[in-house]
Order: sequence, then structure tokens, then C-alpha cells
Amino acid sequence: MPTLTGAVVLVTGANGGIGSAFVAEALARGAAKVYATARTPRAWDDERIVPLALDITDPASVAAAVHAANDVTVLINNAGMLPPTASFLELSAADLRATMETNFIAPVLLATAFAPVLTAHPESVLVDMHSVASWYAFGGVYSASKAALWSATNSLRLELAPRGTHVVGVHVGYVDTAMAAHADGPKLLPAELVTQVFDTVEEGGYEVIADELTASVKSALSAPVEALYPELKG
Repeated sequence: MPTLTGAVVLVTGANGGIGSAFVAEALARGAAKVYATARTPRAWDDERIVPLALDITDPASVAAAVHAANDVTVLINNAGMLPPTASFLELSAADLRATMETNFIAPVLLATAFAPVLTAHPESVLVDMHSVASWYAFGGVYSASKAALWSATNSLRLELAPRGTHVVGVHVGYVDTAMAAHADGPKLLPAELVTQVFDTVEEGGYEVIADELTASVKSALSAPVEALYPELKG
């Protein structure tokens, strides 16, 4: 089964709450090196952490990251964005495209760009951060982008498994970060989420259902659509 001991990890969106938790927990589990990427990477106080500039929506930046981090064994697609509105009816075409680019197209292209690096190792891991919004369409284009990434993750899992790369998809509701500061209700701490993710990686699991909300939404997917969206009944 995959292990973090001795791994070389690359985390996108490493400056944020979840990204920083991935960096810290990877090191705690014995990673040899962590590339902490962001558009403007910050300084870290551990020599095992390599700050690396990466704009996941810029092909030239992605190519440079693949060249610089050509020893990666664990790729964590964590970076993402929220659109300015959850309403398709109010969303601009530019924001529609930007959200799909950042949350769907860029993570897929990053995974395919790093695929030759990952598959060069006997064992490697790809982690894609989805959301309960992958299955519950309360977020407009955000939900659509995460649903698209979920589908792509399933396809990548089938393609990469024969080449030795284990793919894990992460579904979660609200996490206590700046992105979810507007939201009420229960929130996981970033470290709690990341612990679940790496436990799943090291157990050889394929999917993280991180909280009760996500579990309840997943269980409702086989029901009639009005069961998941009771507001449709008027």
C-alpha cells in the first residue's frame, strides 16, 4: 500500500489552511520532501519544504513545475476558487470560465502533466480535492466544476491504476478556512480533514467521505431527485 514515509509530495494551494495542513501532516508522516506551491509561495521554516511558484492555470508555469519537481511521488490537487455568486443566472461568462478553468481543467491538466513523473515510480499517489458540492448542486458553477473533477478523477483512477498510481478523491462539506468563513454550521478543522485523507491513502482506499453531511448526500444520490432537493416540491 502507498506510504508517506520517504515520499516526495507536491501540494497545490499550499499557502491556504488545507494546503498548509497537507504540508505539515506529510512531514509528520515521514515525507522526505514537500513542494509547497502557490502563485506566490511563502517562506517555510523547514529545509524539507521547497517553496515553488505555480499557477495551475498557466501551461508554462505547470511545465516549469514538472521540470523542477521531477521526483514527485505524491501529487495533491488542492488549489481551487469560489466564484463571486452561486447563481448561474447572475454569473458572468468570464467567471463561469474562470471557475471551470481553476477547479476542473487545471487540476486535470496538472495530473496529466505529472503522470509521467508519478508513473516512473513503482508506487505513487494522486489526491484530488472534491467537495460535497460534487454531489449537491447548491453552489452553481462551483458545484458543476467539482462534479466535473469527480468524474475526471474516476477516469484518471482507471487509467493510472495499471501504471502504479493510486488515485484518491476527497469529498467534504465545510472546512474551517478563509474560503468557508461565510458559512454557518459544523466545520472540520483542516488537520482533521488531512488526517482522514492520508489515512485513506495509507490504507489503500479510494474515496474520503469526510463528514456526516457528505455521507448523507452521497446516500441520497440513488433516490429520486426531489428527495435530494425537497424545495422542488414547492
